[in-house]
Amino acid sequence: MMSQPPTPRWPAEQPEVPQIADDEEFGALVKKLSFYLTDAITLPHTFEELRALPLGRVLTPLTAYLADTCHHPAIVSALLALKAHFAAEEETSDDPGVNEARGYACEYVAWQFLVHLTDREIIDFLLYELPPAPAPSPSGEGSDTEDQQTTQPNGSSARVTDHTPLLGASRTSSYFGTDSVQAGAITSVARADDFAAQYENLTALEVAAVSNSKKFLKQKPVQKIINGLWRGDIVFWDSLSIHSVKRPKLYNPKRADPFCRLRVPRYLKVFETFYFMVFLALYYAVLVHRSFAHVTVAEALLYLWIAGFAYDEFGEWVDAGQTSFYASDFWWTWDISIVLLGLVFCVLRIVGLSTSSSSIIDTAYDVLGLEAVFLVPRIFSLLSLNPYFGTLIPCLKEMTKDFVKFLSLVVILYLGFLTTFVLLARGTYTPREMSWILVKVFFGSSYLGFDVAQEISPYFGPPVMLIFVALTNILLITSLISLLSNSLSKILDHARDEYLFIYSVYVLEASSSNRLTYYLPPLNLIPLLLRPLRLVLPSGRLRSTRIVLLKATHLPFVGAIWAYEQLAISRKSTLSLSGPETPTLNGRNLRPSIQTARSPAFQAPAEGKGRTPGRTYQTSRPQTRSGPSDADPQLMSLVLKLTAQVEELTNVVSQLREQREANTAA
Repeated sequence: MMSQPPTPRWPAEQPEVPQIADDEEFGALVKKLSFYLTDAITLPHTFEELRALPLGRVLTPLTAYLADTCHHPAIVSALLALKAHFAAEEETSDDPGVNEARGYACEYVAWQFLVHLTDREIIDFLLYELPPAPAPSPSGEGSDTEDQQTTQPNGSSARVTDHTPLLGASRTSSYFGTDSVQAGAITSVARADDFAAQYENLTALEVAAVSNSKKFLKQKPVQKIINGLWRGDIVFWDSLSIHSVKRPKLYNPKRADPFCRLRVPRYLKVFETFYFMVFLALYYAVLVHRSFAHVTVAEALLYLWIAGFAYDEFGEWVDAGQTSFYASDFWWTWDISIVLLGLVFCVLRIVGLSTSSSSIIDTAYDVLGLEAVFLVPRIFSLLSLNPYFGTLIPCLKEMTKDFVKFLSLVVILYLGFLTTFVLLARGTYTPREMSWILVKVFFGSSYLGFDVAQEISPYFGPPVMLIFVALTNILLITSLISLLSNSLSKILDHARDEYLFIYSVYVLEASSSNRLTYYLPPLNLIPLLLRPLRLVLPSGRLRSTRIVLLKATHLPFVGAIWAYEQLAISRKSTLSLSGPETPTLNGRNLRPSIQTARSPAFQAPAEGKGRTPGRTYQTSRPQTRSGPSDADPQLMSLVLKLTAQVEELTNVVSQLREQREANTAA
């Protein structure tokens, strides 16, 4: 009689999905997600492998829970911030590739969460600004209590008594203790608060830029929102008044103030290009007519342009909220260099004119001559929004990084040979002459080294020079070329990701400013003169004065924008959301459901909940949606669940078949 097959067993249980409340603090939210992803992802995977169902199905329960139940406005920001945490963990991890896979899992879950949302909801989640973390309680508060209530990673509560170890049963990882679910609660909470402070006042898209979430930024739902910001179809400000509040919304030309169009990134990029063209014209005018006696009109205007540009850069750094986000832009080093060289020129020029020193004035013009190294490429920064040139820029950036790292090895070898040759050539060549000869030999003048080798030393000069030439012109140069070639190939494999990242960073920097009135440089120096009035005028009166000055000084710019948009509307019934990297798609605008008022919406709770007062957002997404487009996410989720169950059943059947064959063979 054939023995009965064993009872089928499903694969091991998946990690328990964390329970997330709508009023969860950001640090606690990130901690819960970190524990889940640490248990769910235990092997190295790429982002493409996670998109395949057999590997990505372990994330399906979390994605389904977030899409169906979670309404926390910072859920996308938490996932993307956690990606940065896992990237930092990868550098010190004992399991290469595992934390990198967890970072990809964060991007994958955030993307899949957006797939289940409407366009209006995607705007709310991606452009929700993280509020500042709540102030810590006084050190003495709660010290008399016998024990405290803490939250476990799965959302349940546990008691922490005086006998509970602070570090738990196992070692903790940075911030959250993601090496083990049993990590200490008290230490994890403190580190989670420190981690959350790094992302205060940033939106989910800005967090994605800071955390280098390039896989997430390239997805279509995300790029649709970024393109909307680029073209001005999505705006943060639609009115200019003392009661205006920053809130992401769709642009309505019938109700919006036309002066708010000055904040549209594509118009800012055009005005920036014209600004640098005038900057370069004044630069050439000053250098061509080198005045050693007085300050010319062109030079005075150049000072004005430098001051306006420096103040605008300072404003961008303040608006970025975090230095890491400001440094995400490729051109920030060029901008800082332009400001620093301009400042040095101004100081040397003032000192030279006051002391009537021709040498100092001549040095000032030499310093100004260095400005062209950064100013001329900065004018063509508009080309970085083109897909072709936007791909070459990250290639140049990565190759420069690799070259600087490789240069350290070259310097070490060069100093060793330089010391030897200086000692051998004493009395024949000075150290300065010898160092310059070796530089020429390194860059290809091998014949020069062989010609002077006999003069350096009749016995040791030729063999040592031969070794130096072989190491530099053959070994080091060939290795450097191979290294840069590998860097270029690696970037080109992800060319679209790199380009969309640069494009997204610029759009976010240009559109997410917290300033109600934005003055174009050098007109931005006008409100700077009004800052002393803050001591005598109330804030509302000063704000209204800035608005009046903006409308008086920027009327020509707004008129040019209005004329362009009227021309565009006459050619096209609506403005598309396509950005510079994609052609205009007719009939592919935002769905009409975005323009209709959605309910319910409520004001943010009191400050004790850790949210910004006055911010409105939706408590829940509607359960019933009309139209075939709204049914697609539900159908997709159902298909994914059914496919996962079929694959699990297939695995069980294959195991039963193998056991039956083994029993038959026995």
